[in-house]
Amino acid sequence: MSLLRTIEEATGLVLTEADLARALRELFPHDAAARAAHAPAPGTPAFDALLDLLVVPESWMYRDPAVFEEALRFVRARLAARPDARLRILSLPCAGGEEPYSMAMSLMRAGVDPRRCRIDAFDLSHAAIARARSGRYTRNAFRGTDLAFRERHFTHADGQWTVNADVRAYVRFAQANLFDLDAASIDAAALAGRYDVVFCRNLLIYFDEDATRRAAAVLSALLADDGLLLSGYAEAPALCRNGFTSQGSRQVFALRKEGNAPAAAPAPAARPPARPAPPAPLPTAPAAAPVRARATPQDQLAQARRHADAGRMAEAETLCRGLLARQPDLADAWFLLGAIDEAAGRTRAAERCWRRCTYLDPQHYEALCSLALLHEQLGDAVRGASFRRRAAQAYERRGGPA
Repeated sequence: MSLLRTIEEATGLVLTEADLARALRELFPHDAAARAAHAPAPGTPAFDALLDLLVVPESWMYRDPAVFEEALRFVRARLAARPDARLRILSLPCAGGEEPYSMAMSLMRAGVDPRRCRIDAFDLSHAAIARARSGRYTRNAFRGTDLAFRERHFTHADGQWTVNADVRAYVRFAQANLFDLDAASIDAAALAGRYDVVFCRNLLIYFDEDATRRAAAVLSALLADDGLLLSGYAEAPALCRNGFTSQGSRQVFALRKEGNAPAAAPAPAARPPARPAPPAPLPTAPAAAPVRARATPQDQLAQARRHADAGRMAEAETLCRGLLARQPDLADAWFLLGAIDEAAGRTRAAERCWRRCTYLDPQHYEALCSLALLHEQLGDAVRGASFRRRAAQAYERRGGPA
């Protein structure tokens, strides 16, 4: 079995030969023969060292603040409804500890005692867990303009900030592979249904469809039936295809188990479509309103969206094609035309439109997500995973939810 396949079976990570070659060069910088011949076995120190080089966790404190507010609302409501309860939160993957420590600071701010709500934080990377346990961070872990929490909860010395003991009291770290927590072992380890809240963000973007199904099954087993799963922006659709449904605000990908009553959290929202919707339409104008003589391209595009939202696909397509004939470099028009083609069952035409969109705008998040889902449905898991990674990167560059 190839080393790439061994890594995929052990971890679910879908990697390229280039990814592996880079990591092997770092692991054996002065020994080309070892790089060519070495295939470390799972469970060995060499294999763990290789995974640490392949998994490059990057995060920061309060990454996507709305996620922590959603989790905190859920926790407070649950504690109010169950005065004697002791809640558990899972952060997986936890990278260098930024996510669980952010949640711990949120709990502290709300006056939640660590004896009433504990956080388990797991990551595949031994190096990431070591960094999390040390609790020491550089400037890169603190982004944005509101850093008052850093002064309250960290001690600064020698160019680093160390998390204070009262925050640490909420969190327990451990190295773990999600797929070692399979459905059989969860029962044996008494973890089934243990967690009221599970953070699982920016993990499935590295998985193919089969690994995603396996991961969703494990997450479902770990999460309480009325618990809350907080997923990443590029992976929520995949989880909604594998046993979860959406709830919460549009800015937060908050999920629950499909078929279970909504958890004690904010009122559930309607389940989103499998594909990202086009940008929100402008206020609806009368259906028959013609395009004004001096309408701008954006006005025409907005009218095409209104037609599409109302199900008038022929009118929307006519407007899109006419607009693109005059101005072929409008990325959003190509995206909308792709959505129209897909709705009509013209899969390959939709793909061509979305590819044209990403050629004009390589950071077009909605088009990248649509291409990821399309290729997964066509059975091309590797290409789908590649587009999901690009979507995640585009999302980070634009700074998260609008």
